[in-house]
Amino acid sequence: MLAYVIRRLFISIPILIGSSILVFVMVKLSGDPLEGLKLRNPPPPRQTILNEEHRLGLDQPIYVQYWNWLKNLVLHGDFGPSVHSNINIGDELTGRLVVTLRLVLISVLIALIFAVITGVVSAIKQYSVTDYSFTFVGFLFLAMPTFWFAILLKTAGIAYNQATGSQTFFTIGDKSVFLTDDSAWGHVKDIAGHMVLPTIVLGLVSYAAWSRFQRASMLEVLNSDYVRLARAKGLRPRQVLVRHALRTALIPLTTVTALDIAALLGGAVVTERVFQWHGLGEFFLDSVGDKDAYAMMGWLLVSAIIVILFNLVADLLYGVLDPRIRYE
Repeated sequence: MLAYVIRRLFISIPILIGSSILVFVMVKLSGDPLEGLKLRNPPPPRQTILNEEHRLGLDQPIYVQYWNWLKNLVLHGDFGPSVHSNINIGDELTGRLVVTLRLVLISVLIALIFAVITGVVSAIKQYSVTDYSFTFVGFLFLAMPTFWFAILLKTAGIAYNQATGSQTFFTIGDKSVFLTDDSAWGHVKDIAGHMVLPTIVLGLVSYAAWSRFQRASMLEVLNSDYVRLARAKGLRPRQVLVRHALRTALIPLTTVTALDIAALLGGAVVTERVFQWHGLGEFFLDSVGDKDAYAMMGWLLVSAIIVILFNLVADLLYGVLDPRIRYE
């Protein structure tokens, strides 16, 4: 298995390089990052503009700029200069990565738990009132745009706080600036309170799609020959369901979850903007607005690594769920 993991990681390197080249060229062709500086009134001295162009490498061809970025990243871990001279891209990404991963991972966990439970129950009670109810709820959340659902929950949270005169739901930021309880437990409660609404948004939107996959997969497995054989041998229904049917039915859901991580990161961009979180989503949108090529490259690299790792974990889970799968 170790050889398989190493091989997969090496295969991922050309993917990262190819995607980084594509994004780098697209960003460089999208506009001048110093446009705001040049349009100031009064305009800055010509030498100031030339110094900034040299600092950002704009006085060199695109291929030279990319090669310098790649070389400094590999050899020194340097993500390159930002349009804002007082910002270190690496430090910014590290702090914001923790914020975004906290949101995404907990949302995935919650979505998976509900998707598996409702998918299995719907498959067992096919065409029942329970099945139709879960189907209705799933399609309802599936039809909701992430930004609209986030705004709706934020508005509801604000209205509830105003009606009760309490701070039950936190609707701005990923943590409070000032805490009445500065203990470790106080920080945990504060972070958990800020996570409630954004996690519900990402979790329910993901759950809606995943529950449909789990239901379809479970129905297919329940009607398979080996499950019928297990029942014919007199195994208990719970044993047939959990040990034989559910493990196999989780394989398609594992694949879909890994593939949807990129979509979840995209949903996190919107959710973080609505709830004003200082995560990778805000960093990405600010980088796009500033035409900050090296900041966008840093965001791309971190996001691509997250997607690759999740897909690798999914491949390894196949062997756990299905003993017939072996990695050479």
